[in-house]
Amino acid sequence: MSAPEQDARRLRAALDRMDLLVDWERRDRRDWDRDLEPVKDLLARLGDPHRRFRAVHVSGTKGKGSTCAWIAAGLQRAGHRTGVYASPHVEHPSERVRIDGRGVADAVLAEGLESALDAREAGLAAGTPAGAATWFDLFTAAAFWIFAAEGVEWAAVEVGLGGRLDSTNALDGELCVLTNVDLEHTAVLGDRLDGIAVEKGSIVPESGVLLTGVRRGAPEDDPLGALERLCAERGARLVVVPLTGPLRERNRELAAVALDLLGEMGVHARDGAPLTRALLDEEAARLARIPGRWEDFRVGGTPVHLDAAHVAGSLQGLLGELEPRLPGRPSVVLALGKDKQHAAVLKTLLGRVDRVWCTTSRSGPLLSAEELAERARAVGLEAVAEPDPGRALAAALEASGGGGWVLVTGSFYLAGELRPSLTAAAQTSR
Repeated sequence: MSAPEQDARRLRAALDRMDLLVDWERRDRRDWDRDLEPVKDLLARLGDPHRRFRAVHVSGTKGKGSTCAWIAAGLQRAGHRTGVYASPHVEHPSERVRIDGRGVADAVLAEGLESALDAREAGLAAGTPAGAATWFDLFTAAAFWIFAAEGVEWAAVEVGLGGRLDSTNALDGELCVLTNVDLEHTAVLGDRLDGIAVEKGSIVPESGVLLTGVRRGAPEDDPLGALERLCAERGARLVVVPLTGPLRERNRELAAVALDLLGEMGVHARDGAPLTRALLDEEAARLARIPGRWEDFRVGGTPVHLDAAHVAGSLQGLLGELEPRLPGRPSVVLALGKDKQHAAVLKTLLGRVDRVWCTTSRSGPLLSAEELAERARAVGLEAVAEPDPGRALAAALEASGGGGWVLVTGSFYLAGELRPSLTAAAQTSR
């Protein structure tokens, strides 16, 4: 057996051990119950690796993965060894732990996971909180251990869910970023924007700095007002950026302001110059690309756009950018998580798409194809239930073969199922 095969088998064995743990990414989060003590105990048993690198911590309803990627790209362009911790992955677990723009090697990821798993077992034997660590606690601890072991100087760390009780909140970011807030995961985070803003903004430590693109809301439910009160209570500085334009440009602008702020805070590039937004050049744009976000394919002459947008605001912005440059209305392949705002997402498609092929995924807490199709029809969409993502894509491609285009959206799990076939088909079509 070759060394790469041995590394892949070692990683698979570690992931099999991980799969025995509670995994909130794949479960119904309505019974979500957790605190930070398990991940803090894990990290302590691993030697507190999160104290050995500097971090920008990013939360938000949408755009946090892209914002992390842009910030990390700028830091890398400044000459720093840079890590990104993001979730979920689309095709390979190493997408979650990237160093200098690349997913870590199987052997490195396996060693990190093994170390975290061993720390959990030690906590279990000793009766300490680490024994109750979840799948995401373990992956987070492993990522921080890898960053420390690999000499990462700066990491852009994406929150998994919420912020206040997310595993990543075991670290204190030197700069914290809250991209935006929208109604999402309401069973966990609540159904008010001000409450969601506090949950997500609570990554800011005492006397820290919170950068946000959150806008002023209605007096009775004002997310920005809630952040102002939160930061006042913590003695933290709140920096508000008025963001306009397409979502992708807003993410880039937020990252640009983050780099400017870090420069003002005394962070320098390797050549001694303060960090600035000028680092976000064409090379940074290449480094900031991430799977499952804004990807274009052409299959047999038909344009296919893949983006895992799963909230109404993201989908609204996505369609607004795509419609002027692609012909006619798209055929849509759609999957949605059980905890999403289904009606709001589906209404965003109304009058703008040809037909929706409702599907699901073999993994993840998604609606069944039949239930999603019923909900789509209830808002007035023409919808077809097709449980198999591959067949749903094939049907959408056939329907669009006369000059239309296909949009695959709604879920990272769906993106993970279809991206390999889209990549292969696009290469064959060239």
